[in-house]
Amino acid sequence: MANSVKARLKEPVDTRVTAKLIEKIKRLISTGAVAPGAKFPPERELAKEFGVNRASLRQALKVLEIMGVLTQRVGDGTYLSASAELILKEPLDFLILLDDLSHHELMETRMIVEPELAARAAERATTEDIVSMRRAIAAMERCRTNQERLEADLAFHQCIFRASGNRICHLLFNVIHRSLLTSMSQLSTRVPLDRPLTFHKRIFAAIQQRNAEDARRQMLEHINDIKTLLASTTK
Repeated sequence: MANSVKARLKEPVDTRVTAKLIEKIKRLISTGAVAPGAKFPPERELAKEFGVNRASLRQALKVLEIMGVLTQRVGDGTYLSASAELILKEPLDFLILLDDLSHHELMETRMIVEPELAARAAERATTEDIVSMRRAIAAMERCRTNQERLEADLAFHQCIFRASGNRICHLLFNVIHRSLLTSMSQLSTRVPLDRPLTFHKRIFAAIQQRNAEDARRQMLEHINDIKTLLASTTK
């Protein structure tokens, strides 16, 4: 009896079953049976519905939890993530590691896209977006630590991504900015606060005035300045 239990424990996980279960869970989400932030049916019900044992189901749920698709709360249940940002984080981190993507390439991506997002923000920003940008600038002005400065910097750019009205870019560039935190942290300890703050204020003024062309130009100058500073600090 004991040997048979050990043998079962040593059996390799059937990745085909896991893949099929993940597809079925994706269908639940796509049909709206489980909405973002909502709770999944109990494991017993899901296993019965999918025609598998609970061990196989748990393996698939664990994979999705690692990916950030869902969270499992002890004594409560399994919940679908409310945001796609966590889902994007791990794949992008591995993409950067496996393909050896450089910070230079990430900065170039910012230069290609972020000026246009700033221009869209100038055209589409709501009153709430404008207030959020103003708060991010105020937070940066009163920051006391490097971590507070970084968070305020990220918050300002996130406000612009949100105001642009493009949810895909909003999600992607939030993750890209987080991936650049190490270099941003090193840079922020060497560059006076008023330098990035001046650019943020210019970008904000252009967005507030609904001047898309100036917002585009100011953002491009801001990222060019960061790129130049990063190049000088890594020599």
